[in-house]
Amino acid sequence: MAELVWDLEKRDRMRHWLVAAGVVAVAICGQVVRAQTSVERFERQLQQIQQDTRMRINPDIPADQRALLDYGGYFTFNFFAIDDIEQNTHILRQYDLVGYARLNIDNAHEFYLRARTTYRDFNNNQSFDGEGDDTIWPTVEQAYYRFDLARYLAAYKGQTIKNNLTIQVGRQFVNWANGLVLSEYLDGGLAEVTLGNLSLQLLGGVTTHDTVDIDSSRPQFDDFTERAFYGGMLSAQLGKHRPFIYGLVQRDWNHDVQLVVGSNTTSFDYNSWYIGTGINGSIGDQMLYGVEFAYEGGKTLSNSFEPNTLTPIPQQKDQIQAAALDARLDYLFADTKKSRLSFETIAATGDTNRLHTTNTFFGNAPGTRDHAFNAWGLLNTGLAFAPSVSNLISVRVGGSMFPFPNSSLFKRFQAGTDLLAFAKYQDDAPIDELTTDSRFLGWEPDVYVNWQVTSDVAFALRYGVFFPGTAIVDDNHPRNFFYMGVTFAF
Repeated sequence: MAELVWDLEKRDRMRHWLVAAGVVAVAICGQVVRAQTSVERFERQLQQIQQDTRMRINPDIPADQRALLDYGGYFTFNFFAIDDIEQNTHILRQYDLVGYARLNIDNAHEFYLRARTTYRDFNNNQSFDGEGDDTIWPTVEQAYYRFDLARYLAAYKGQTIKNNLTIQVGRQFVNWANGLVLSEYLDGGLAEVTLGNLSLQLLGGVTTHDTVDIDSSRPQFDDFTERAFYGGMLSAQLGKHRPFIYGLVQRDWNHDVQLVVGSNTTSFDYNSWYIGTGINGSIGDQMLYGVEFAYEGGKTLSNSFEPNTLTPIPQQKDQIQAAALDARLDYLFADTKKSRLSFETIAATGDTNRLHTTNTFFGNAPGTRDHAFNAWGLLNTGLAFAPSVSNLISVRVGGSMFPFPNSSLFKRFQAGTDLLAFAKYQDDAPIDELTTDSRFLGWEPDVYVNWQVTSDVAFALRYGVFFPGTAIVDDNHPRNFFYMGVTFAF
């Protein structure tokens, strides 16, 4: 997941676009872009780690009590060692303190609050943004109220209904469909109407300000992002299968921000919409599957300079026409070790008229359709490489098990591995780091361990190494990602 950096000599060999007169300007800009990508890449890797931690330490409480106040928290020590595309290793010790409280009244009303404070301790001169150690003061991650109509009527009216209405308002984590187009914290509301086996979800919300944006060329992309999302999804439960169809609109509220590089001024305004469909379910008792396809439309502002001369040019609003697919398959063995085999493939379109697949600066050529898929989802694209889901084909095969089911100490010890291969969807289109016109990006083995030592102590380990393919320009050396975390719940 590294940013495109415009090394002029290599770029001239590949496309003969940049001229000698622009060497100094582009080199300076390239250093800025490279630093921005390191931040974006790390934040994406960290988001996956934090999601895993939330799954290990689950604060959910039983729903069969009429009134219950539950509160607690957990402390996590995290250690990271991450190689960037320049083969610089970044060492980070991160300390997270999370507290939560939940009030459940008659199963009909639920109030939930979760806050986090973080301290990031980097080795000298190894922070991704160049600003050194960082303290993130108490931040509200989630704060919502949830209402359940069916449970309300049962508790207060003594009525039982087959249909239902649930409403959840406040700050909440939204994983839309299977996570291809949206997986972010939003301030807003989510309503679900159930009629028999049909279900309609309605969403409206705005990203929290500290959301890391997909466009790392925009100033403040990593600490101030405002994008609004509105959508609806219709699904049906048909036996063990649940097909769905949705529409989702994304509106860019960051259009008053500009990037000034020399005499060049870049504005930002990426507005997209998505029409998606898919299905989740099981085949028999041991096979699970999930498929999601999304078509993207909308409008985006084009690149702000002419690549051959580096001359500033007026930006235009160009049409977006892109698509992406995610398909997963899991086979569960009927054994005491809870063995599992998994397969996943991701495909997302790219655009040959772009110089960078996600950014506005170095983005789409004016007057052309933008075929690069861009969204705010979260999929497994490896620990070490972790590219954006844009102009990408990814294949993952993996397996996991609990190898010691009869051991009292290691009963909840899980070990697993994934093997991933990456290619460009379109060989002559860019990704989010410098590449040639070759298609093969590389491959990556990942291993992981999750160990619930006690009810209050959890241990996690992740290691991945990416081996660059023929399309990668910046280096031919393996890139390593190492993570270890210990969580204490209280």
